[in-house]
Amino acid sequence: MNLSNLIASREKWLTWKNIAPLRTQLKALPEVSVTYNIDDTISILTDIDESLQKQINDFTYALRPWRKGPFQLFDTFIDSEWQSFIKYNLLEPYFNLEGKKVADIGCNNGYYMFRMLKQNPKKIVGFDPSPHYKTQFDFINHFIKSDITFEMLGVEHLDIYNEKFNVIFCLGVLYHRSDPVNTLKSLKKGLEKEGVLYLDTFMIDGEEDMALTPKKTYSKIPNIYFVPTIPALKIWCYRAGFKTVEVLEIKETLLNEQRATKWIEGESLGDFLDSNNPKVTVEGYPAPKRVYIKASL
Repeated sequence: MNLSNLIASREKWLTWKNIAPLRTQLKALPEVSVTYNIDDTISILTDIDESLQKQINDFTYALRPWRKGPFQLFDTFIDSEWQSFIKYNLLEPYFNLEGKKVADIGCNNGYYMFRMLKQNPKKIVGFDPSPHYKTQFDFINHFIKSDITFEMLGVEHLDIYNEKFNVIFCLGVLYHRSDPVNTLKSLKKGLEKEGVLYLDTFMIDGEEDMALTPKKTYSKIPNIYFVPTIPALKIWCYRAGFKTVEVLEIKETLLNEQRATKWIEGESLGDFLDSNNPKVTVEGYPAPKRVYIKASL
């Protein structure tokens, strides 16, 4: 299937029975002239009448779960599961997006992409196959009216996409892929010459080039395939064709960064850890720790 047919096919996902009512609510939103502020909380600021505020509040609640954020939409504060500014603020000192073509792989509802607008990139494209997250993005962008592009595509489509990028972000995706080296090769194919990849993934401590392979779940998450040591992750990158790999940060995931709120449905980090020993998961594996790297061509 060529790219245009693939995109058209994915657009049909917006008619799924659980998504179509949300798209109807989205289309019913009025045009409102707003001011907004892009910071740790992405805020849309203006006075609106009580009727529209209720419409906004009802729609944001219907759009649960909100994984990334937070957002302030008029008087409605979306306290997302992840305090995503912690990750973004950790990485931001390491990149300059001015005039660059940028992709965010696994972009979720676009929180990071909205944050990137302040650096004046030439173009931002988000890739995420979820029609739910696209609807959340379209909701926020209904008011911000950015020129960000959201494609319901995955990392595997980078090699056929009609753009190559100077910078690619792939945050919290690699451990969901059953073939991490091929995933890194796909990311490489999406880069321009001398392009740069910023990636974070779960890691385990160790000096050997090895990886944890969870038997069934890791932190109650079923689709976690490999949790590498840093030496193993570097080897994966080199085997995928990257020339240099720089470790930027190492950080444990803490309860101030990921936690359950009324804006999600179900459990969060506090439920994934052993109640008697928070240094391990409920399965007995090392508790989540992430490594942030910069891989260059």
